[in-house]
Amino acid sequence: MPNQEFEQLVAAALENLPSFFKEKLENVDVVVEEWPSPDIAKGRLLLGLYQGVPKTKRGAGYTMVLPDKITIFKGPIELVSRGDQEAIKNLVTDTVQHEIAHHFGISDARLRQLKKG
Repeated sequence: MPNQEFEQLVAAALENLPSFFKEKLENVDVVVEEWPSPDIAKGRLLLGLYQGVPKTKRGAGYTMVLPDKITIFKGPIELVSRGDQEAIKNLVTDTVQHEIAHHFGISDARLRQLKKG
């Protein structure tokens, strides 16, 4: 998939977030990279990565800081989706939502619990 088309999927996933989350999303930079570096991936297949201080951990002195960063990795998403356009779109949406959840302080363990119902 061309980079521009993939980036449009990421932008659409952000645009389609529930308004409650969009309104509270602040100081976050969302970027697309082809693959995570080996030192970041540490042998894992990463689809996305949140780097920053979750909103639940920020204190009163949390000012004048660089934005949190959410990276969506194109290569792993295409690999897992086996090039299927609809699967790529769905996985981009899921990955964006997953990383946004980390911005709001929701852990991987809690996300697994929520998915189980």
